[in-house]
Amino acid sequence: MKPFGLLALPLLLLCAAPSVLPVGRFVAASAAPVASDVDPSPIDLALVPGRPRVIVLNHTADTASLVDWEQGTVLSTVPVGKRPFGIAVSRDGRSALVTNRDADSVTVLSPDGDTLTVTRTFSVGPEPRGVAWHPNGTTAFVALASADAVAQIDVAKGIVTRRLPVGQEPWHLALTPDGTRLAVGNSRGRTVTVIDTATGQERFGIKVLGRNLRHIAISPDGEWAYFPNISERGQGVTRENIDRGWVVGNRLTRIPLNAPGPREAITLDIRSDAVGDVDGIALSPDGKRLALTAAGTHEILSMRLPDLPFVSYGGPGDHLDPALLADADRFRRIKVGGRPLGITFAPDGKTLLVANYLRNAVQVVDTATGSVVRAIPLGGPKTPSLARRGEALFTDATRSFGNWYSCGSCHVEGTENGALVDTFNDGSLGTLKRTPTLAGVTDTAPWTWHGWRTDLRKLIRDSFTTTMQGRDPEPDEIEAVFAYLKTVQPRRNPNRSPDGALTASAKRGETVFGAKGCVSCHTAPLYTGAQVVEIGTGMPGDAYKGFNPPGLRGVYRRPPYLHDGRAKTLEEVVTREHRPSQLTGKPDCTPQETADLVAFLRSL
Repeated sequence: MKPFGLLALPLLLLCAAPSVLPVGRFVAASAAPVASDVDPSPIDLALVPGRPRVIVLNHTADTASLVDWEQGTVLSTVPVGKRPFGIAVSRDGRSALVTNRDADSVTVLSPDGDTLTVTRTFSVGPEPRGVAWHPNGTTAFVALASADAVAQIDVAKGIVTRRLPVGQEPWHLALTPDGTRLAVGNSRGRTVTVIDTATGQERFGIKVLGRNLRHIAISPDGEWAYFPNISERGQGVTRENIDRGWVVGNRLTRIPLNAPGPREAITLDIRSDAVGDVDGIALSPDGKRLALTAAGTHEILSMRLPDLPFVSYGGPGDHLDPALLADADRFRRIKVGGRPLGITFAPDGKTLLVANYLRNAVQVVDTATGSVVRAIPLGGPKTPSLARRGEALFTDATRSFGNWYSCGSCHVEGTENGALVDTFNDGSLGTLKRTPTLAGVTDTAPWTWHGWRTDLRKLIRDSFTTTMQGRDPEPDEIEAVFAYLKTVQPRRNPNRSPDGALTASAKRGETVFGAKGCVSCHTAPLYTGAQVVEIGTGMPGDAYKGFNPPGLRGVYRRPPYLHDGRAKTLEEVVTREHRPSQLTGKPDCTPQETADLVAFLRSL
């Protein structure tokens, strides 16, 4: 099973110990950023109260910038941790928190006038993403995506005070204005967990009926949590199904925060002109306007909130309510280019500030006129690299039929999102299979779950034309996507010690892995192989028999398991369909051997 060829939904289109930085280190202010070989790739941003300032996170440059959005200048840039992802600014504007996704840390910044200073960096747990600052000014909450938990931290002391369990793979979170309730979006779990911040206990959870839960915005009265997500119907990737919204659809969803209740949603797509990869969200200070970023279709959606037609049970349908299109003030699509991600309203409630990843810029957008009034460059190369062009293609929903989805819709950040999809990549329709990760895909031939594809470049082409049902890519576009895929590699594993060593249990599990015959198919160092093996888990409709062993690096963060997601945990994998007596003829694992084997798998 190996990264399955491009895409279980699309593959295509534009997927250590924390470092401690010295106090007071910053880069001098400059009105015009200097060209660099490194793309900044702004991913999120947050306002500094009281002044026309915004702090922007530069995801691939590992920096944060202080920007004067009225004058259009970059004032100061400082190094933070590896792959900064989320940011929150305290209510008094004196401090900001930055999560460093690939460093398992948080950096505390101090904006002061025209400068930005690093105060400290400290560990918080595996894969920190969203962050929210409590009104008390001393407490914050950080989503730990790889731990299925939220870390509560004491900012002044730089410590984690407790860890709160939530659903699978939390990405973003937000607090009610009074700080009493925390809404956590569990992207892989497809739920929102609402936590009582005083007790740290879950008040309730609500099913979302969708994937890729992204940024969360709370209404000023604390009644609702709003967020974008995608919806799937599990239908085959024919043009008819795609345009019906039966493959991937885009939603604006809200859930109540005071008591359990159904999720409510509206669909955002128009037939043959859909919205792709909704991500960022912002509410105006008065709560009357809402804005979303649609990264895949390079646009902002601006909406008048009070009269949006939210539907709970049985809804919301597959296409945008036509009544919304009759009034541009009620619903407007604003083309901004690039890949808009993080977004926030300026204090006037009319101006939007946008972190545009591919444009390497902060954009200032006027919602009244539907126009970009200013783009503030953050630096970067004059000419995009081949891999950067490939990333743009990989995340570009306009390359699919009707603009409905990009490769990144299912291969999130080049990996996967746990979805089951029905493409032609396994040679048949009606046989849903899990989206495989593409981390390390260029090194793990052959491809697809059944291992019948041996030419990755041809598979890239077929992903454009078949999985995406889009136009035929040019040869240079295929090379660009291939170059991007070479950059997508497994991340550092948080289940190992800081020096990369195995735990005692994992070491014992490594011995079990060899003794039970797992190595016959999953061979180090990639923990896969080139063979196709009959393991008795096929489907009647499969066009090909047997499966290609999937690479196991990073398997700890990829539930559910097996080609159809039938195993929810690694324990289920090694004690049921993949138990030794069934596959290798060895005795099944004892409880202790099972625990050790799982510890080893989680360390890969």
